[in-house]
Amino acid sequence: MMIRNFAIALTVAVSPAALAQSVTNDAELAVFAEQARESSGAPAAAVLLWQAGETRIGVAGVREAGSDAAVTPDDLWHIGSDTKAMTAMLAARLVEAGVISWDDTIGERLGGVIEGMDPAYPALTFRHLFSHRAGLPANIGMVDMIRFQMEGTSGRPMPEQRLDYALRMLRTAPAAEAETEFLYSNAGYVIAGAMLEQATGQSWESLMASEVFEPLGLDSAGFGPPGSVDAIDQPRGHRSGMLGGLTAVPPGPRADNPPVLGPAGTVHISLSDLGRYLGAQMAGDRGEASDYLTADSWQTLHTPPFGGDYALGWARQNGRLIHAGSNTMWFVQIVMDPQSDRAVVIAFNDGRVDQVAPTMGPVFGALLTPSD
Repeated sequence: MMIRNFAIALTVAVSPAALAQSVTNDAELAVFAEQARESSGAPAAAVLLWQAGETRIGVAGVREAGSDAAVTPDDLWHIGSDTKAMTAMLAARLVEAGVISWDDTIGERLGGVIEGMDPAYPALTFRHLFSHRAGLPANIGMVDMIRFQMEGTSGRPMPEQRLDYALRMLRTAPAAEAETEFLYSNAGYVIAGAMLEQATGQSWESLMASEVFEPLGLDSAGFGPPGSVDAIDQPRGHRSGMLGGLTAVPPGPRADNPPVLGPAGTVHISLSDLGRYLGAQMAGDRGEASDYLTADSWQTLHTPPFGGDYALGWARQNGRLIHAGSNTMWFVQIVMDPQSDRAVVIAFNDGRVDQVAPTMGPVFGALLTPSD
């Protein structure tokens, strides 16, 4: 079973305290998790199956390579670029509140605070940015990335940092003509985040908490690598070691990309809460009544605005909604089938995509098709 991966993540911030274990490790799904973990060589793997309101979670492995700290079904996982759909959903909430519109332009929201934009950008809208159709390069340059990494914990307000990031990106030449080509761009989501911050006077992090996490009951959700530096109380991301093997990265600046990149992928969350979030996405896709968003908003979020198969934070393929996230130390793939109200998630605390991706096909193939 082939599933296109829309990965590339980015992230950082503060983790909530570890949650008390309350979810049973599902024996059937734990077998799938162990098979994926063993085949990939990842320290740990987890499998989530959401079906018609029921959440099942199976986990296998350890929070840190070489330790005996076993992962639990309640652990927190860094979802990387799967955050993008949450940022688009935040925008939908602000559209319904009358704070912004989908057709607000970069020029309207940022023109008063950013001078010298390339003329290709001012007329582009949230729709262009969220669908990766703005023609923007994928990321800011490495020198600036390092500078933002250093500024991440400096205390400089995140809206200021995102405005600075937007300024630097919007003065660069586009990599393609808007609407004509799909170019996956973390930068586009950061610019959209800056537009939301300028429209509301609040940071993206505060807006996410008040408009996404709290209304949907995502109590475990937070930003950046989860857990504590001094205790292995949550899974830790892993990257390839210089001499081979894997290196665990404890929470801190090295465990993530700069926090300025939040709107493109900083969220961590428990799989139980992730299932709740995906259930809301699928119900909205089916047009079911909800106090959270209108049917029109869900349709906007899940429909590619300029053709192709990428909507606003989700790829749409054969009726399914798909995305992947990684900050090079974690990997989380989501596949939802709204019509059957079934979603499957596979998560690894290992960012080696070439190692973990080939192990996912059998899991999706077995779990996305109902057995009865």
